[in-house]
Amino acid sequence: MYAADVALLVVDLQPDFMPGGALPCQQGDAIVPGIAALLASRHYRTVVATQDWHPADHVSFASQHAGRAPFEVIDLHGHAQTLWPDHCVQGSPGAALDPRVGWDVADLILRKGTDQQVDSYSAFRENHGPRGGRPATGLAGWLHERGITEVHVCGLARDYCVLWSAQDAAISGFRVRFLWELTRPVSSANDAATRIALVEGGIEVVG
Repeated sequence: MYAADVALLVVDLQPDFMPGGALPCQQGDAIVPGIAALLASRHYRTVVATQDWHPADHVSFASQHAGRAPFEVIDLHGHAQTLWPDHCVQGSPGAALDPRVGWDVADLILRKGTDQQVDSYSAFRENHGPRGGRPATGLAGWLHERGITEVHVCGLARDYCVLWSAQDAAISGFRVRFLWELTRPVSSANDAATRIALVEGGIEVVG
């Protein structure tokens, strides 16, 4: 068992990010058994899971922008925004947490991306705010108050939500371990850049 000050963060392990889903990660389902076993082992005394939870008219959906296609990048509120296929719509089957994992051990399930006007990759902060800042989700404070000093991160997608969550965890003052083999990307073409970003962020990459 890990020390009491170490937490596991499982990011967006949802059907829409699996093969056959609305926004599939490459081999996204391959990490489910490993994460399920990790939670079942109860090696972590604190477990947090995030859940992408978008309104049906979310601004990040290409369907909300006439003439635009998924994966195009637009300027939104002064920031670059990738447009995505509709995914993880609130209450839809694709937005559920993967049923092959025993989520009863999770101490907190954090829903993100609920603001219609703002995308949310990170578990710790929105992508941007109305005045250029990135509003906090409150997760850092919750972890700090529980005495957590180190966060281990896994889930989907390696090159977006898991990466941003790991970076923001480090910025928030936690030691961070990135469980590479328990993540999968939207595109493996981003793997080299992801590793560089993790190293630059002082994040330990395992695997």
